[in-house]
Amino acid sequence: MTRIGLIREGKIPADNRVALTPAQCKWIHKNSSTVQVVVQSSPDRCFNDREYRLAGVEIREQLNDCDILLGIKEVPVQQLIPGKTYLFFSHTKKQQPHNRKLLQAIIEKGITLVDYECLEHEDGQRIIGFGFFAGVVGAHNGMMAYGQRTGLFNLDRVYKQRSFRELIHTYFGLRLPNVKIAVTGSGRVAHGILEVMNLMGIHEVEPDEYLKRRFSYPVYVQLKGSDLYRHTGACNYSREDFHEHPESYSCRFLPYAAQTDILMNGVYWDKNVPRLFEKADIQSDHFIIQTIADITDDANGSVPINCGDQPIEDPVYGISRLNLEKTAPYLSGSIDVMAVGNLPNELPRDASRYFGEQLIKHVLEDLVGNGSEIITRATMVKAGILTEEYGYLRGYVESRE
Repeated sequence: MTRIGLIREGKIPADNRVALTPAQCKWIHKNSSTVQVVVQSSPDRCFNDREYRLAGVEIREQLNDCDILLGIKEVPVQQLIPGKTYLFFSHTKKQQPHNRKLLQAIIEKGITLVDYECLEHEDGQRIIGFGFFAGVVGAHNGMMAYGQRTGLFNLDRVYKQRSFRELIHTYFGLRLPNVKIAVTGSGRVAHGILEVMNLMGIHEVEPDEYLKRRFSYPVYVQLKGSDLYRHTGACNYSREDFHEHPESYSCRFLPYAAQTDILMNGVYWDKNVPRLFEKADIQSDHFIIQTIADITDDANGSVPINCGDQPIEDPVYGISRLNLEKTAPYLSGSIDVMAVGNLPNELPRDASRYFGEQLIKHVLEDLVGNGSEIITRATMVKAGILTEEYGYLRGYVESRE
């Protein structure tokens, strides 16, 4: 019998998403005689303890006898149970300084870490994540911020709706100005953004047409890798080569900044990938963007004026075009930035259902069985030792800064 424990989220502010919903736990129990799911009691989870009990799931405080522990966000160091196998988003893959101590503790405690972010198909496509709902909520919030800035329309907050279905109903009758929106990326986040663009009745146009003129109705353009990046020597774009050698490419976004009112950013970024623009570019008269929804949300990343996360309750801040410093939102001399690290928390039940479905469909059987290449590639630490795939993190882990 493999016992799986759903842990209580310990990071503050508490995340209210969960890896498996009550209905999904019930399905697992019905369809597998070798897997038992137990749940650690939590006051914050979007599905409460009673809902799990009604689904026949045991609620308990201690999970020490569990074989596998599932969370969402980073687990506080003091809550890690030595020797266990954990699945959660560790946010250490990019050597994020604020999570160095977490990875050090995982190694010191002899833990096995399978990171959700690293679960990928052979072609590098992410298997599991909340990207779609991050895109949905981020796109809504970006439009909301632009409406607040201009006073041309009004959107309420996502978290006031009980579901994605209810959110859709708020778009009925929405009248938008002839705004131009640039959507960057082609993954799950971008798909969520496009869902909202289409639900709001915003028309898609091709990149060349977008650059040439204004329209009498709201439009968006989707800018994928081949639209955004060009090899500095060969003057072309290869997806495979870009992912292997991003430092050999330059970004071609600036012409779009001269035609865009709202930027919805959904591109993947790490330190070797060219930024969409540089900080000083926002001081140019040709940079007319007023609102940026940085949904992938890397501080000083693809959007270099991202100063870091805002809470869900206060998602927008300004950046002064004059001195590039952080300001209150909606000021005439600033650009508004929406940057929140846990956007799917605004639709937690929908996001959790989607996440759990992918987990059951693509990961669970291998996780509790004999493993797979997918699980192996996503295992950052095995019984306290960095795996070969993540050997590049050794210096990051050994640093005591």
